[in-house]
Amino acid sequence: MSFKVEHGEFICIIGRSGAGKSTLLRCLNGLIPVTQGSIRVQGKDLVSMDDDQQLALRRHIGFIFQEFNLVDRLSVLHNVLTGRLGYLNNFEALTGYFGRSHREKALACLERVNMLPRATYRADRLSGGEKQRVAIARALAQEPLLLLADEPVASLDPELSWSIIHDLRRVAKEEGVPTLVNIHDIDTAKQFADRIIGIAQGRILFDGPPSDLNAEILREIYRGANLTGVSRYEQSA
Repeated sequence: MSFKVEHGEFICIIGRSGAGKSTLLRCLNGLIPVTQGSIRVQGKDLVSMDDDQQLALRRHIGFIFQEFNLVDRLSVLHNVLTGRLGYLNNFEALTGYFGRSHREKALACLERVNMLPRATYRADRLSGGEKQRVAIARALAQEPLLLLADEPVASLDPELSWSIIHDLRRVAKEEGVPTLVNIHDIDTAKQFADRIIGIAQGRILFDGPPSDLNAEILREIYRGANLTGVSRYEQSA
């Protein structure tokens, strides 16, 4: 597959389970080695870099996980500060020392997602929606050139899901950060995406605006899958 992401673009990636959505995002941030092709972030090819160069670039690629990946026993603030680890020297990282500038950055990121009042709470005191907002703040603390989100609202109820995606889109647009979001819910994708990419078996079958995503294309993407999202659009087409 081959595609470009423009500055500030908010893209939703859809496809049935096993289509390659998560693998794609993990290739983009270096969690899975790429065997062919190239991945360029602002002109820099991640694939051709040595390990140190990859680490330097990866600190600018924010990743938001489905299961939040917070440390429950740490405070909300310290969870966000882990997004600054790539900016610390070895001694600071080993001792967990974050200077004033790092703490100010983390607090500003919490304010962006309306979680500043929870800064001193332990992460295990938060609701699912609050945890995901903290995860977004942690990714923003990396000063990302690219934001990746792998099913960030799959474990949340529909109303809360829309709220979280709305917040993610808002901060991404305000920061001008290109954002790729893997998502199962087609309604949410059509509501918030500037552009939708539909994949099946590792291939792009659709790449365009939400208004062009019709029932026929959805059937091709989800062929053989029994998804209510597809039947809704078939009925409305």
